[in-house]
Amino acid sequence: MTDFNKTVHEPARLRILTYLAKTEDNNVSFSELKKELNISSGNLSVQLNKLKDADYIKVDKSFKDNRPLTSIIITAVGLSALNEYFGEMEKMIKSFRK
Repeated sequence: MTDFNKTVHEPARLRILTYLAKTEDNNVSFSELKKELNISSGNLSVQLNKLKDADYIKVDKSFKDNRPLTSIIITAVGLSALNEYFGEMEKMIKSFRK
């Protein structure tokens, strides 16, 4: 049995990484993630911190029109970890369907 990357495997983090990876420029605001993934601000903050600690995302804080703007970007390390995770899932699914 495969040992999945526990950082990626957690459902909220998997959804965050997948959403970032499929976004054209891989750059999404905190409020967009919160809205699109239907995650509370507190839970989203916790999950983003775990992904940031693993170097899977970069968080950029700035101001736009005198309002705080937090942008989240998936890193090459994060994209690689997500691809490896999906590869392991595909192997598991193929072995199940034999």
